[in-house]
This record gives sequence, structure tokens and C-alpha cells, in this order.
Amino acid sequence: MPDKPIDKPNAKRIKSSVSPEEVKAFRVARSVMRPTIQAAGTLKEYGKAYGDLDLTGLIDALSEQTIAVNNGDLSRAEAMLAAQAHTLDAIFNNLARRAALNMAEHLQACETYLKLALRSQAQCRATLETLAEIKHPRSVAFVAQANIAQGHQQVNNAPSCAGKTKKAQNKLMEKDDDKRLDTRAARTTGGTDTPLETVGAVHRTKND
Repeated sequence: MPDKPIDKPNAKRIKSSVSPEEVKAFRVARSVMRPTIQAAGTLKEYGKAYGDLDLTGLIDALSEQTIAVNNGDLSRAEAMLAAQAHTLDAIFNNLARRAALNMAEHLQACETYLKLALRSQAQCRATLETLAEIKHPRSVAFVAQANIAQGHQQVNNAPSCAGKTKKAQNKLMEKDDDKRLDTRAARTTGGTDTPLETVGAVHRTKND
């Protein structure tokens, strides 16, 4: 029988060192991290009032909504915010009435109910503000910055006050020869002549 040909190594083939169990675990972890799956699990727990909801059906419904949002359709988000605002308003009124019932005899309970009622009212207001922002986004003004480096520039070459003061001090000091800044400069001519004494006989020449 002829020998079985030996497969030559392919440089373009990547050999994975991950076991099939690790690949399966990675796929499960990646699926669990999907926002739609996380939200579906939460909805299943909080939606028990409607019976045992199907997890796969919840995932599919949430996937449809995320695709709609990615395509720019926010109608579902707007409806959700409007419904939540009405729900928060109902909670506010319920807590406010409970506070009124306890106002006469149970002041501490009345204060607790009022705090919770005002929190619900604040959340309702914030929800409506978010809804209004989605419906009517604020216009952002972009102010163009003037590039003065390429335009005409005015250069002020006037000497500063500090330079004038220093120059004036130098001139005042030069009026006094003993305080002259430049010792090599010539002295100023005096206003009067120095008195000269008569030359004595001892200094005369022999021919005189």
C-alpha cells in the first residue's frame, strides 16, 4: 500500500489553542452581556404580574426597539417617557394624600410621605424635560473665532511709561558730573574761570 501523504503546514492557517469548552463559555458570556438580554431578564422578574413571560419573546421585542432607535425612530422612547411621567404623577398624588391623612397625629409619617411625594414630583418634572428635549432639541450656536494672525494688525510702538521714567532719571543724573553714568564722557564746561595766580620770578626764563 502507498504511504499516506503528509499534510504540509500552511502558513496562512491559524491554529487556535482554545478548547471547545472555552469557546462555548465565551459565546455564553458575550450573549449575557448584550443589553437586550440583560433587560429581558429584568423584565421577566418584574413582569410576573402578567404571568410567566417568555424570555426569548422579550429579547426579540427589545431587539426590535433597539434597531428602531438606531435607525432614528424615537417614537417608542417618547411614548415610554410620557407614560412614565403620568405614572410618577400618580405616585406623587398618592403619597401626598397619605401625608395629609397623617398630618394631624403622626407628623413623622407625614414628613416621610411628603419627602417621597416631592421626589416623585421631581422625577416627573425631569422626565417631562427629557421628553421635551427629544421633541425639540436645543439649537447650539457655533461662534466662529476671528483669526487675526492673517488680517491687518496695528502695532503700538509708543514707548511705555517705564521707559520714559528711566530716560528722565538718566538725564537728571547727567546734570551732576559727580553722578555721571558714563565716566568716559567729557565734563561740562563751567560758567566761571578758575582764578590764576601770578607767576613767580623763580619760574621766569633766563632771557627775560
